Amino acid sequence: MNNPASGVAGFRLTEHTWMTELGNWIDAISPDGRRAGALLFDPKIIGLPGVRDRVVQAVMTDQRLVLGGLTGLIPVADVVAAGDQVWLLTAQAVSPTLADLLAAGPIDPNGAASSLVETAQTLQALHAAGITHGSVHPGTVVITAEGVSLLSERGLADAIRAQVSPRERDAAGWASLARGLAASFGRSAPEVAELFERVASAATTLGLGPARDLLVNERGRLPGGRITRDGLAKAARGRSAFAQPPPYAGPQDGAGDEGGDEGDIVTLLHVPGGTAGPVHFGPGVGTQPDAPAGTRPGQDIGTRAQRPETPAEHIWRAGRDQTSAPHRAARARRRRTILSTAVFAVIMAGAVLAWFTLGNAPDLEVRSIDVVAPKKTQGCDSAAVITATVITNGAPGEITYEWRKNLDKEIVQGTLRTTSGQTSYTVPLRWTLRGKSDVKATATLRIRSPGPVRTDKATFTYRC
Repeated sequence: MNNPASGVAGFRLTEHTWMTELGNWIDAISPDGRRAGALLFDPKIIGLPGVRDRVVQAVMTDQRLVLGGLTGLIPVADVVAAGDQVWLLTAQAVSPTLADLLAAGPIDPNGAASSLVETAQTLQALHAAGITHGSVHPGTVVITAEGVSLLSERGLADAIRAQVSPRERDAAGWASLARGLAASFGRSAPEVAELFERVASAATTLGLGPARDLLVNERGRLPGGRITRDGLAKAARGRSAFAQPPPYAGPQDGAGDEGGDEGDIVTLLHVPGGTAGPVHFGPGVGTQPDAPAGTRPGQDIGTRAQRPETPAEHIWRAGRDQTSAPHRAARARRRRTILSTAVFAVIMAGAVLAWFTLGNAPDLEVRSIDVVAPKKTQGCDSAAVITATVITNGAPGEITYEWRKNLDKEIVQGTLRTTSGQTSYTVPLRWTLRGKSDVKATATLRIRSPGPVRTDKATFTYRC
Protein backbone atom coordinates (compact mmCIF):
# COMPACT_ATOMS: atom_id res chain seq x y z
CA MET A 1 0.00 0.00 0.00
CA ASN A 2 1.08 3.58 -0.48
CA ASN A 3 1.42 4.37 3.19
CA PRO A 4 2.79 7.93 3.03
CA ALA A 5 -0.38 8.98 1.24
CA SER A 6 -2.69 7.02 3.53
CA GLY A 7 -3.86 7.76 7.03
CA VAL A 8 -6.69 7.91 9.48
CA ALA A 9 -8.06 10.82 11.53
CA GLY A 10 -5.20 13.08 10.47
CA PHE A 11 -2.49 10.51 11.27
CA ARG A 12 -0.24 9.51 8.36
CA LEU A 13 0.74 5.84 8.18
CA THR A 14 4.28 4.71 7.33
CA GLU A 15 5.42 1.44 5.83
CA HIS A 16 6.75 0.11 9.15
CA THR A 17 4.15 -2.33 10.46
CA TRP A 18 4.20 -5.40 12.69
CA MET A 19 1.66 -7.87 14.05
CA THR A 20 0.66 -8.58 17.63
CA GLU A 21 -2.18 -10.59 19.15
CA LEU A 22 -4.32 -7.44 18.98
CA GLY A 23 -3.87 -6.68 15.28
CA ASN A 24 -1.48 -4.58 13.18
CA TRP A 25 0.64 -1.84 14.71
CA ILE A 26 1.83 0.83 12.28
CA ASP A 27 4.34 3.60 12.87
CA ALA A 28 2.55 6.86 12.12
CA ILE A 29 3.00 10.62 12.09
CA SER A 30 0.55 12.74 14.02
CA PRO A 31 -1.13 15.81 12.48
CA ASP A 32 1.49 18.07 14.10
CA GLY A 33 4.41 16.10 12.63
CA ARG A 34 5.46 14.02 15.63
CA ARG A 35 6.11 10.29 15.75
CA ALA A 36 3.01 8.37 16.77
CA GLY A 37 1.41 4.97 16.44
CA ALA A 38 -1.73 3.42 14.96
CA LEU A 39 -3.15 0.02 15.87
CA LEU A 40 -5.65 -1.53 13.49
CA PHE A 41 -7.47 -4.10 15.62
CA ASP A 42 -7.97 -7.56 14.22
CA PRO A 43 -11.60 -7.48 13.06
CA LYS A 44 -12.16 -11.02 14.33
CA ILE A 45 -11.18 -9.85 17.83
CA ILE A 46 -12.65 -6.38 18.04
CA GLY A 47 -15.91 -7.65 16.57
CA LEU A 48 -16.56 -10.08 19.42
CA PRO A 49 -19.42 -9.11 21.75
CA GLY A 50 -18.39 -6.51 24.30
CA VAL A 51 -14.74 -6.27 23.23
CA ARG A 52 -14.95 -2.82 21.70
CA ASP A 53 -16.67 -1.35 24.75
CA ARG A 54 -14.11 -2.89 27.09
CA VAL A 55 -11.24 -1.54 24.98
CA VAL A 56 -12.75 1.94 25.11
CA GLN A 57 -13.14 1.73 28.90
CA ALA A 58 -9.52 0.62 29.29
CA VAL A 59 -8.30 3.53 27.16
CA MET A 60 -10.42 6.05 29.06
CA THR A 61 -8.98 4.74 32.32
CA ASP A 62 -5.48 5.26 30.92
CA GLN A 63 -6.30 8.80 29.82
CA ARG A 64 -7.52 9.69 33.30
CA LEU A 65 -4.29 8.34 34.77
CA VAL A 66 -2.14 10.25 32.29
CA LEU A 67 -4.06 13.47 32.95
CA GLY A 68 -3.55 12.79 36.65
CA GLY A 69 0.22 12.79 36.20
CA LEU A 70 1.16 9.15 35.43
CA THR A 71 4.04 9.30 32.93
CA GLY A 72 4.93 5.65 32.40
CA LEU A 73 2.24 4.74 29.86
CA ILE A 74 2.09 5.32 26.11
CA PRO A 75 -0.56 8.09 25.85
CA VAL A 76 -3.55 7.18 23.70
CA ALA A 77 -4.90 10.03 21.58
CA ASP A 78 -8.12 8.35 20.51
CA VAL A 79 -9.96 5.19 19.49
CA VAL A 80 -11.84 5.66 16.23
CA ALA A 81 -14.10 3.66 13.97
CA ALA A 82 -13.85 3.87 10.19
CA GLY A 83 -16.65 1.74 8.84
CA ASP A 84 -16.13 -1.74 10.27
CA GLN A 85 -12.53 -0.99 11.26
CA VAL A 86 -11.42 0.15 14.73
CA TRP A 87 -8.15 2.04 15.20
CA LEU A 88 -6.26 3.01 18.34
CA LEU A 89 -4.14 6.14 17.84
CA THR A 90 -1.29 7.05 20.16
CA ALA A 91 0.31 10.43 20.76
CA GLN A 92 3.72 8.77 21.20
CA ALA A 93 5.74 6.41 19.02
CA VAL A 94 5.33 2.73 19.88
CA SER A 95 8.66 1.54 18.47
CA PRO A 96 11.28 0.41 19.04
CA THR A 97 10.33 -1.97 21.83
CA LEU A 98 12.63 -3.78 24.18
CA ALA A 99 11.99 -6.88 22.05
CA ASP A 100 13.31 -5.01 19.00
CA LEU A 101 16.50 -4.01 20.82
CA LEU A 102 17.06 -7.50 22.24
CA ALA A 103 16.65 -8.99 18.77
CA ALA A 104 19.64 -6.94 17.66
CA GLY A 105 21.83 -8.31 20.47
CA PRO A 106 22.61 -7.67 24.15
CA ILE A 107 21.77 -4.16 25.29
CA ASP A 108 23.66 -1.89 27.65
CA PRO A 109 23.46 -3.34 31.23
CA ASN A 110 22.96 0.11 32.76
CA GLY A 111 20.11 0.81 30.33
CA ALA A 112 18.58 -2.61 31.01
CA ALA A 113 18.57 -1.76 34.72
CA SER A 114 16.93 1.61 34.05
CA SER A 115 14.21 -0.09 32.02
CA LEU A 116 13.51 -2.54 34.83
CA VAL A 117 13.37 0.24 37.42
CA GLU A 118 11.04 2.43 35.34
CA THR A 119 8.66 -0.38 34.36
CA ALA A 120 8.49 -1.53 37.99
CA GLN A 121 7.63 2.01 39.11
CA THR A 122 4.89 2.27 36.45
CA LEU A 123 3.40 -1.07 37.46
CA GLN A 124 3.44 -0.05 41.12
CA ALA A 125 1.63 3.18 40.21
CA LEU A 126 -0.99 1.21 38.28
CA HIS A 127 -1.48 -1.16 41.21
CA ALA A 128 -1.83 1.79 43.58
CA ALA A 129 -4.61 3.07 41.31
CA GLY A 130 -6.39 -0.27 41.59
CA ILE A 131 -5.65 -1.57 38.07
CA THR A 132 -3.12 -3.84 36.39
CA HIS A 133 -1.37 -4.01 33.03
CA GLY A 134 -2.08 -7.63 32.21
CA SER A 135 0.47 -8.19 29.42
CA VAL A 136 3.97 -7.22 30.48
CA HIS A 137 6.64 -8.55 28.10
CA PRO A 138 9.45 -7.12 25.93
CA GLY A 139 7.01 -6.32 23.13
CA THR A 140 4.98 -3.95 25.33
CA VAL A 141 7.95 -2.02 26.72
CA VAL A 142 8.58 0.91 24.36
CA ILE A 143 11.96 2.68 24.47
CA THR A 144 11.90 6.35 23.51
CA ALA A 145 14.73 8.23 21.82
CA GLU A 146 15.69 9.53 25.27
CA GLY A 147 15.94 5.98 26.65
CA VAL A 148 12.74 6.22 28.73
CA SER A 149 10.74 2.99 29.11
CA LEU A 150 6.98 3.30 28.56
CA LEU A 151 4.38 0.55 28.74
CA SER A 152 1.96 0.09 25.85
CA GLU A 153 -1.24 -1.96 25.41
CA ARG A 154 -2.22 -1.46 29.07
CA GLY A 155 -5.38 -3.45 29.76
CA LEU A 156 -6.04 -4.33 26.11
CA ALA A 157 -5.30 -8.05 26.39
CA ASP A 158 -7.56 -8.25 29.44
CA ALA A 159 -10.28 -6.30 27.60
CA ILE A 160 -10.20 -8.82 24.79
CA ARG A 161 -10.40 -11.77 27.18
CA ALA A 162 -13.00 -10.18 29.48
CA GLN A 163 -10.78 -10.64 32.51
CA VAL A 164 -8.87 -8.63 35.09
CA SER A 165 -5.33 -9.85 35.63
CA PRO A 166 -4.10 -10.01 39.23
CA ARG A 167 -1.06 -8.05 40.36
CA GLU A 168 0.87 -11.29 40.55
CA ARG A 169 0.60 -11.63 36.77
CA ASP A 170 2.28 -8.25 36.32
CA ALA A 171 4.99 -9.22 38.80
CA ALA A 172 5.54 -12.51 36.97
CA GLY A 173 5.74 -10.70 33.64
CA TRP A 174 8.28 -8.25 35.06
CA ALA A 175 10.30 -11.11 36.56
CA SER A 176 10.31 -12.87 33.19
CA LEU A 177 11.49 -9.60 31.65
CA ALA A 178 14.37 -9.44 34.12
CA ARG A 179 15.34 -13.05 33.45
CA GLY A 180 15.21 -12.49 29.70
CA LEU A 181 17.59 -9.56 30.08
CA ALA A 182 19.85 -11.66 32.32
CA ALA A 183 19.94 -14.42 29.72
CA SER A 184 20.84 -11.91 26.99
CA PHE A 185 24.12 -11.07 28.72
CA GLY A 186 25.24 -14.68 28.97
CA ARG A 187 28.93 -14.77 29.75
CA SER A 188 29.57 -11.14 28.80
CA ALA A 189 28.37 -9.73 32.14
CA PRO A 190 27.82 -12.60 34.61
CA GLU A 191 27.64 -10.32 37.65
CA VAL A 192 24.83 -8.30 36.05
CA ALA A 193 23.03 -11.47 34.97
CA GLU A 194 23.20 -12.81 38.53
CA LEU A 195 21.81 -9.54 39.89
CA PHE A 196 18.90 -9.58 37.43
CA GLU A 197 18.15 -13.20 38.34
CA ARG A 198 17.97 -12.25 42.01
CA VAL A 199 15.66 -9.30 41.43
CA ALA A 200 13.45 -11.56 39.30
CA SER A 201 13.18 -14.03 42.17
CA ALA A 202 12.46 -11.17 44.55
CA ALA A 203 9.61 -9.98 42.33
CA THR A 204 7.88 -13.37 42.34
CA THR A 205 8.34 -14.01 46.06
CA LEU A 206 8.32 -10.55 47.66
CA GLY A 207 6.74 -8.23 45.07
CA LEU A 208 7.77 -5.46 42.70
CA GLY A 209 8.67 -2.92 45.36
CA PRO A 210 11.34 -5.02 47.10
CA ALA A 211 12.65 -6.20 43.72
CA ARG A 212 13.06 -2.64 42.48
CA ASP A 213 14.71 -1.60 45.76
CA LEU A 214 17.13 -4.53 45.50
CA LEU A 215 18.16 -3.47 42.00
CA VAL A 216 18.66 0.15 43.04
CA ASN A 217 20.55 -0.72 46.23
CA GLU A 218 22.91 -3.08 44.43
CA ARG A 219 23.57 -0.88 41.39
CA GLY A 220 27.25 -1.05 42.35
CA ARG A 221 27.32 -4.39 40.48
CA LEU A 222 26.57 -2.56 37.23
CA PRO A 223 29.37 -1.15 35.04
CA GLY A 224 30.39 2.13 36.63
CA GLY A 225 27.97 1.51 39.49
CA ARG A 226 25.23 3.59 37.82
CA ILE A 227 21.71 3.15 36.45
CA THR A 228 21.58 5.31 33.33
CA ARG A 229 19.53 5.55 30.14
CA ASP A 230 22.37 6.70 27.87
CA GLY A 231 23.16 3.36 26.23
CA LEU A 232 19.49 2.48 25.89
CA ALA A 233 18.75 5.83 24.24
CA LYS A 234 21.55 5.30 21.73
CA ALA A 235 20.26 1.82 20.88
CA ALA A 236 16.69 3.12 20.51
CA ARG A 237 17.75 5.89 18.13
CA GLY A 238 19.70 3.37 16.08
CA ARG A 239 16.72 1.02 15.77
CA SER A 240 14.05 3.65 15.13
CA ALA A 241 12.15 3.15 11.88
CA PHE A 242 12.24 6.91 11.23
CA ALA A 243 14.26 8.63 13.92
CA GLN A 244 13.73 12.05 12.36
CA PRO A 245 10.29 12.15 10.70
CA PRO A 246 9.69 14.66 7.94
CA PRO A 247 7.47 17.58 8.96
CA TYR A 248 3.82 17.22 8.11
CA ALA A 249 3.17 20.23 5.93
CA GLY A 250 -0.47 19.49 5.18
CA PRO A 251 -2.08 19.61 1.73
CA GLN A 252 -1.65 22.59 -0.53
CA ASP A 253 -4.29 23.97 -2.83
CA GLY A 254 -4.48 21.82 -5.89
CA ALA A 255 -2.69 18.93 -4.23
CA GLY A 256 -3.69 15.40 -5.02
CA ASP A 257 -4.97 12.92 -2.48
CA GLU A 258 -2.41 13.51 0.27
CA GLY A 259 -3.91 14.67 3.54
CA GLY A 260 -7.50 15.78 3.75
CA ASP A 261 -10.65 14.65 5.43
CA GLU A 262 -11.04 10.92 6.00
CA GLY A 263 -14.79 10.90 5.62
CA ASP A 264 -17.13 9.34 8.18
CA ILE A 265 -14.71 8.77 11.06
CA VAL A 266 -16.18 8.33 14.53
CA THR A 267 -14.36 8.70 17.83
CA LEU A 268 -15.41 6.06 20.32
CA LEU A 269 -14.18 7.91 23.39
CA HIS A 270 -16.63 9.92 25.45
CA VAL A 271 -15.34 13.45 25.84
CA PRO A 272 -15.73 14.66 29.48
CA GLY A 273 -18.61 17.07 29.75
CA GLY A 274 -19.88 16.13 26.31
CA THR A 275 -22.46 13.76 24.95
CA ALA A 276 -22.80 10.28 26.33
CA GLY A 277 -22.34 8.58 22.95
CA PRO A 278 -19.66 8.67 20.28
CA VAL A 279 -18.81 12.06 18.80
CA HIS A 280 -18.79 12.23 15.00
CA PHE A 281 -16.12 14.14 13.17
CA GLY A 282 -17.08 13.35 9.57
CA PRO A 283 -17.75 15.96 6.86
CA GLY A 284 -20.38 18.44 7.96
CA VAL A 285 -20.71 16.83 11.36
CA GLY A 286 -19.23 18.06 14.62
CA THR A 287 -19.39 21.82 13.97
CA GLN A 288 -22.16 24.38 13.75
CA PRO A 289 -22.39 27.22 11.21
CA ASP A 290 -20.34 30.19 12.40
CA ALA A 291 -19.15 28.24 15.48
CA PRO A 292 -15.48 28.04 16.39
CA ALA A 293 -13.60 24.96 15.17
CA GLY A 294 -13.82 22.11 17.68
CA THR A 295 -17.23 23.17 19.09
CA ARG A 296 -19.60 20.23 19.40
CA PRO A 297 -23.26 20.35 18.31
CA GLY A 298 -25.46 21.93 20.97
CA GLN A 299 -22.50 23.16 23.01
CA ASP A 300 -22.50 26.72 24.27
CA ILE A 301 -19.55 28.67 22.82
CA GLY A 302 -18.96 30.38 26.16
CA THR A 303 -18.72 27.02 27.86
CA ARG A 304 -16.36 25.82 25.14
CA ALA A 305 -14.03 28.73 25.82
CA GLN A 306 -13.88 28.00 29.54
CA ARG A 307 -13.08 24.29 29.26
CA PRO A 308 -9.51 23.36 28.23
CA GLU A 309 -9.32 21.43 25.01
CA THR A 310 -8.49 17.75 25.57
CA PRO A 311 -5.62 16.11 23.66
CA ALA A 312 -8.09 14.05 21.64
CA GLU A 313 -10.06 17.16 20.65
CA HIS A 314 -6.87 19.01 19.68
CA ILE A 315 -5.68 16.18 17.46
CA TRP A 316 -9.06 15.87 15.80
CA ARG A 317 -9.29 19.63 15.20
CA ALA A 318 -5.75 19.76 13.84
CA GLY A 319 -6.45 16.88 11.47
CA ARG A 320 -9.68 18.42 10.23
CA ASP A 321 -8.40 21.97 9.82
CA GLN A 322 -5.58 20.94 7.50
CA THR A 323 -7.99 20.84 4.60
CA SER A 324 -9.82 23.92 3.37
CA ALA A 325 -13.60 23.76 3.29
CA PRO A 326 -14.06 24.15 -0.52
CA HIS A 327 -12.16 20.93 -1.19
CA ARG A 328 -13.54 18.79 1.65
CA ALA A 329 -16.36 16.96 -0.08
CA ALA A 330 -14.30 15.81 -3.08
CA ARG A 331 -11.31 14.87 -1.01
CA ALA A 332 -13.47 12.98 1.48
CA ARG A 333 -14.64 10.68 -1.31
CA ARG A 334 -11.06 10.12 -2.48
CA ARG A 335 -9.87 9.63 1.09
CA ARG A 336 -12.52 6.96 1.76
CA THR A 337 -11.26 5.07 -1.28
CA ILE A 338 -7.63 5.38 -0.18
CA LEU A 339 -8.43 4.42 3.40
CA SER A 340 -10.40 1.37 2.31
CA THR A 341 -7.54 0.29 0.06
CA ALA A 342 -5.00 0.86 2.83
CA VAL A 343 -7.05 -1.06 5.39
CA PHE A 344 -7.56 -3.95 2.98
CA ALA A 345 -3.84 -4.06 2.19
CA VAL A 346 -2.90 -4.07 5.87
CA ILE A 347 -5.38 -6.84 6.63
CA MET A 348 -4.20 -8.93 3.68
CA ALA A 349 -0.56 -8.43 4.60
CA GLY A 350 -1.32 -9.43 8.18
CA ALA A 351 -3.27 -12.47 7.04
CA VAL A 352 -0.44 -13.62 4.76
CA LEU A 353 2.13 -13.07 7.51
CA ALA A 354 -0.03 -14.91 10.02
CA TRP A 355 -0.43 -17.81 7.57
CA PHE A 356 3.30 -18.11 7.08
CA THR A 357 3.96 -17.69 10.80
CA LEU A 358 1.42 -20.28 11.89
CA GLY A 359 2.21 -22.60 9.02
CA ASN A 360 5.91 -22.60 9.85
CA ALA A 361 5.73 -22.21 13.64
CA PRO A 362 8.46 -24.32 15.28
CA ASP A 363 7.67 -26.94 17.88
CA LEU A 364 8.24 -25.96 21.49
CA GLU A 365 11.77 -26.70 22.69
CA VAL A 366 13.32 -26.31 26.12
CA ARG A 367 16.77 -24.84 25.59
CA SER A 368 18.00 -24.84 29.19
CA ILE A 369 16.98 -24.90 32.84
CA ASP A 370 18.72 -23.36 35.81
CA VAL A 371 17.73 -24.18 39.40
CA VAL A 372 18.79 -21.75 42.15
CA ALA A 373 18.46 -22.37 45.91
CA PRO A 374 19.02 -19.94 48.79
CA LYS A 375 22.69 -19.50 49.64
CA LYS A 376 21.93 -18.57 53.24
CA THR A 377 21.50 -21.36 55.77
CA GLN A 378 17.84 -21.87 56.56
CA GLY A 379 16.84 -21.81 60.23
CA CYS A 380 14.25 -23.70 62.28
CA ASP A 381 10.85 -24.30 60.69
CA SER A 382 11.72 -22.19 57.64
CA ALA A 383 10.27 -22.23 54.14
CA ALA A 384 12.90 -22.12 51.38
CA VAL A 385 11.98 -20.93 47.90
CA ILE A 386 13.85 -22.73 45.13
CA THR A 387 13.52 -21.06 41.75
CA ALA A 388 14.05 -22.58 38.32
CA THR A 389 14.44 -20.54 35.16
CA VAL A 390 13.28 -22.36 32.03
CA ILE A 391 14.49 -21.01 28.69
CA THR A 392 12.57 -22.02 25.55
CA ASN A 393 12.76 -21.25 21.84
CA GLY A 394 9.78 -18.88 22.13
CA ALA A 395 7.20 -21.26 20.65
CA PRO A 396 3.75 -21.76 22.23
CA GLY A 397 2.93 -25.05 23.87
CA GLU A 398 2.92 -26.93 27.15
CA ILE A 399 5.76 -28.00 29.43
CA THR A 400 5.23 -30.75 31.99
CA TYR A 401 7.66 -30.99 34.90
CA GLU A 402 8.19 -32.43 38.34
CA TRP A 403 10.09 -31.41 41.45
CA ARG A 404 11.80 -34.10 43.57
CA LYS A 405 13.21 -33.66 47.09
CA ASN A 406 16.05 -35.73 48.47
CA LEU A 407 14.66 -35.72 52.02
CA ASP A 408 11.29 -37.28 51.25
CA LYS A 409 9.46 -39.13 48.52
CA GLU A 410 7.06 -36.32 47.60
CA ILE A 411 6.95 -35.48 43.88
CA VAL A 412 5.46 -32.11 42.96
CA GLN A 413 4.12 -32.20 39.41
CA GLY A 414 3.13 -29.19 37.34
CA THR A 415 2.30 -27.85 33.90
CA LEU A 416 3.56 -24.63 32.34
CA ARG A 417 1.83 -23.12 29.32
CA THR A 418 4.11 -21.07 27.09
CA THR A 419 3.16 -18.25 24.74
CA SER A 420 4.58 -17.21 21.40
CA GLY A 421 7.53 -14.84 21.64
CA GLN A 422 8.29 -15.35 25.33
CA THR A 423 11.43 -17.36 26.03
CA SER A 424 11.98 -17.19 29.80
CA TYR A 425 9.72 -18.65 32.50
CA THR A 426 9.94 -19.09 36.26
CA VAL A 427 9.07 -22.36 38.03
CA PRO A 428 9.22 -21.95 41.84
CA LEU A 429 9.16 -24.59 44.57
CA ARG A 430 8.35 -23.76 48.21
CA TRP A 431 9.96 -26.30 50.55
CA THR A 432 9.16 -26.13 54.28
CA LEU A 433 11.44 -27.96 56.70
CA ARG A 434 10.70 -28.49 60.41
CA GLY A 435 12.35 -30.04 63.43
CA LYS A 436 15.89 -30.14 64.79
CA SER A 437 18.37 -31.26 62.20
CA ASP A 438 21.49 -30.30 60.24
CA VAL A 439 21.04 -31.47 56.65
CA LYS A 440 21.72 -30.66 53.03
CA ALA A 441 18.42 -30.34 51.15
CA THR A 442 18.51 -30.87 47.39
CA ALA A 443 15.65 -30.03 45.01
CA THR A 444 15.74 -31.47 41.49
CA LEU A 445 13.63 -30.18 38.61
CA ARG A 446 12.90 -32.65 35.83
CA ILE A 447 11.39 -31.46 32.55
CA ARG A 448 9.35 -34.39 31.26
CA SER A 449 8.06 -32.90 28.02
CA PRO A 450 8.80 -31.73 25.45
CA GLY A 451 11.79 -34.03 25.17
CA PRO A 452 14.59 -34.65 25.56
CA VAL A 453 14.28 -34.89 29.33
CA ARG A 454 16.29 -32.21 31.15
CA THR A 455 17.19 -31.99 34.83
CA ASP A 456 18.93 -29.56 37.13
CA LYS A 457 19.24 -29.34 40.89
CA ALA A 458 20.27 -27.01 43.69
CA THR A 459 21.16 -27.55 47.33
CA PHE A 460 20.73 -25.49 50.48
CA THR A 461 21.55 -26.07 54.17
CA TYR A 462 18.94 -26.47 56.93
CA ARG A 463 20.22 -26.14 60.45
CA CYS A 464 18.11 -26.09 63.59
